[in-house]
This record gives sequence, C-alpha cells and structure tokens, in this order.
Amino acid sequence: MSSQLVSKVEVELPDAPSITAHRPYLRWVGFAVGLVVVLALPFFIYPPVAMDIAAWALFAISVDLLLGYTGLLSFGHAAFWGTSAYTTGLIAIHAGLPFPVAVLGGAVAAMVLAVPTGYLAVRRTGIYFAMVTLAFAQMIYFIANQWRDVTGGENGLQGVPKNLGPLTDLINQDPFYFYYAALPLILIGVLIAWRTVNSPFGRVLVAIRDNPARARALGYDVERYKIMVFVISAGLAGLAGGVFSASHGFASLQELIWTTSGKVVLITVLGGIGTLWGGPVGAALVVLLEDRLASSGFNGIGIITGAIFVIIVLAFRHGIWGTARNGIGAWLRSRRRGREDA
Repeated sequence: MSSQLVSKVEVELPDAPSITAHRPYLRWVGFAVGLVVVLALPFFIYPPVAMDIAAWALFAISVDLLLGYTGLLSFGHAAFWGTSAYTTGLIAIHAGLPFPVAVLGGAVAAMVLAVPTGYLAVRRTGIYFAMVTLAFAQMIYFIANQWRDVTGGENGLQGVPKNLGPLTDLINQDPFYFYYAALPLILIGVLIAWRTVNSPFGRVLVAIRDNPARARALGYDVERYKIMVFVISAGLAGLAGGVFSASHGFASLQELIWTTSGKVVLITVLGGIGTLWGGPVGAALVVLLEDRLASSGFNGIGIITGAIFVIIVLAFRHGIWGTARNGIGAWLRSRRRGREDA
C-alpha cells in the first residue's frame, strides 16, 4: 500500500482521541505498569486463576481486533479457541513435544480454519457476519462431539502434558512456575496485536470500520483486509486457547460451545472495545468474579455477571477502561487549554 493513501485515511478518517497523543511517554509508562502487574499477578492470586486471566485477556484482545478496530462482531471465536485447545492437546499427547511448540501448533491450526471461515463471513456485515461465524463454530462443536476417537467426545481430551525439557517436573509440580513458562506466549500475542493496530495496516482497519465505502474508493481491497485481520485474530485466539488447554491439562467441548464466544464478547465490551487494554481489564473482572462466586458455593454466577454487564453498558458506554481513558484524556486536554489560556 502507498504511504500517500495511508495518510489520506489518517486525515479523513481519524481514530478516537488518545491520551498519549500529546504525551507519548504515557504509553511507555502504561506498558511498564502493565508488565509489572502481569509479572506480580501469581503472587497475589492463585496461579491457575492468574493464568486463566492472562489467557482470557489475550482471547478478548483477539476479539477486539475485529470488533473494536474493524467493526466485525464474531459470535464464533470459540471455534478458534477450542480448535487450538484440542490441537495443542493432541500434539502434546501424541508427539510429546514441548508445550510451547504444541501451543504454536494449535494457533496455526486456528489460523488455517479461519481462512475458509473468514472468506465466507467477511462477505456479510452486521448480524449476518455474526451468524455466519456462529454457524461455523457450531459445526466445529458438532465435529468434536462426534469424532470421539480423536477428541474424546463428551469426555474431552484428558491428560494433556506440560513438557518443557528439564523443567517439566518443576512446572508440573507447581503451577506458579508454569505461569511464568507460559506467560511469554501470551505477551507475544499481545505484542502482535499492539503492532497490528499501531501500523498502517491498523489505520486501514479503522478506516474500514468507520467508512468501508470510502476506504474502498481510496483503493483498498476491503474484503482482503478483513480476511487478513480475521486470520490474525483467530491466531491470537488460538494462542490463548492453547495456553488455556495446557494450563488445565485437558480440552473439552466447553471450549467450543457458543457460550464461550458470548463470554469473550462480554469481557471485551466490559473492558472497552477499541482499546486493547480493555480486554485484560474485563478478563480480570469476570474471571476473578467467577472464581470468588464458585468458591463461595454460589450457583447463579450468570445472574451476577449478567447484571454487572447491564450496569456497565448503561453507566459506562465505552466500557471500564474506555471510560477511564476518555476521562483522563479530557482532563489532560482541559489542563493543557488552561495553561495555554494563562
């Protein structure tokens, strides 16, 4: 793509104001704080729960690439999360490869599945796109349920090993160490997502989200860009699903069911779409809430999470992180105008 066309998109179809627009150092401060929080998480939270937060955070970020930056709502992302979970388990069990290799294999399988799915889905918009992705996810769910010799059917894939050479015994005995062994995979996924949205390619995605007709008039192949981001999103979802499978030591039909797709959309909207940071915030809120309610013996978890979702949507239009970002940005701009007037 030419730099001239990219500059046209940036001028004519600007993205939402950013806190870091006039203070670039705040971006690096945010990265440093986020990294410290991620590294310290298992010291304050049970390590398997911390691993779940990290995996769901990357899963939500993958959905946000479509929903927040391209304007595509997918109700079938559980297909990529679950396909990677099963593929990771099969590679780890039958090939005996280190779990990072198995997880990467699962992510590749998710991306391969995303090519035909995306090719058909991106030709539709709005609710029709969502329904096509949901239909594909249900098809994958049916295949996994019926292909019992490979997937285990309703029993799932049990005993997924966590092989990592000489560190195998250590990470199997203590989930605290597995968290730090798997965390680099999550961070790589987050870095890929960040690089995607902060690039000329990401600016084109925003242009497509805001005005696809104008982006097409500027010479961009809108369908091709949608397929590309769909495959990238599926790969990130697969990376998260593979880590989740390795962490729990199994893969089940729960990873493929449509409610898993609904849950990750809920997490994304709670945190704030079009922010990337919203995914981790929403994941931490939902996973911790579910863990605390389950530990207390409360059975109506869906009632509580649903009520919180309604409250957030009504009170915080841009989600938790999105609302906080916009508020801080407005405060910083008002201070700057005050200094200029003085």
